[in-house]
Amino acid sequence: MSTSNVRTLTPAALRAWPLPDPAGDKSSRGTVLVVGGARATPGAVLLAGTAAMRAGAGKLQLATVESVTTALGIAVPEAMVIGVPETPRGAVSRELPHALLDVLPRADVLVVGPGLVDVDESEAVLERVLAEAADDVAVVIDAYALAALAHSPELVRGRSPRPVLTPNVGEGAQLLGRDLGDDLAAEAREIAEQYGCVTSLFGHVADPDGGLWHDETADSGLGTSGSGDVAAGLTAGLLARGAEPAQAACWAVHVHAAAGQRLAVEHGRTSYLAREIVDGIAPALAALVV
Repeated sequence: MSTSNVRTLTPAALRAWPLPDPAGDKSSRGTVLVVGGARATPGAVLLAGTAAMRAGAGKLQLATVESVTTALGIAVPEAMVIGVPETPRGAVSRELPHALLDVLPRADVLVVGPGLVDVDESEAVLERVLAEAADDVAVVIDAYALAALAHSPELVRGRSPRPVLTPNVGEGAQLLGRDLGDDLAAEAREIAEQYGCVTSLFGHVADPDGGLWHDETADSGLGTSGSGDVAAGLTAGLLARGAEPAQAACWAVHVHAAAGQRLAVEHGRTSYLAREIVDGIAPALAALVV
């Protein structure tokens, strides 16, 4: 599979592909709804949600297990927090509450997956939220929801706008049903074509129409706990501002890496935290929008 037409994501390339003007009030910059978390992993929802806000989303809603909603609401006062019934293991249950079903049709961007811990429940949750959301909702699928998607790829085929998948290497292997090879650009393209989705895989972005991009600035420090949740939320925030799926994925990959570069200077290449990447989003974006 040829990847000779891969385009490098540089600041100049992104400035030539500008994001939509963020003018207007919070409603004009979109509502992001994050569905994820668990009793043991509430921080994933926090990271994804705050990253979306730092990227410019206007409103934020977080849906996670009932046992952590009070603490999450205090930690993220900008968000509306919705409690979801949980399984005995503390996972998000497929029995979605009316409070979540009421807001799903009005979300502009839906993020499913950060912090989910049960594949079977995740598959049922993914199917239900996609069915209840608006037909034209922008979608980002991450983490355990990707493992669920591997069992039911029909959930995303034919959706418009195209969902964005944000797998790590292990999740990419689950999506393809085999270990990934060394050519991650080719692997990203295969996932994109197989699922009909924009795919962001370890600095490589592919869309089903043949578009292929690569960011060469990411360093090993981005491979830290919670970093993928930040990347998913960052992508969602750019979608909420009106970016097209491939554009949002490309900008997110570069901004995520640029935030890491700035933090590496201050803290060392492998000593910064995912929560600090969130705080690095705004200055990294500001450096590109001149």
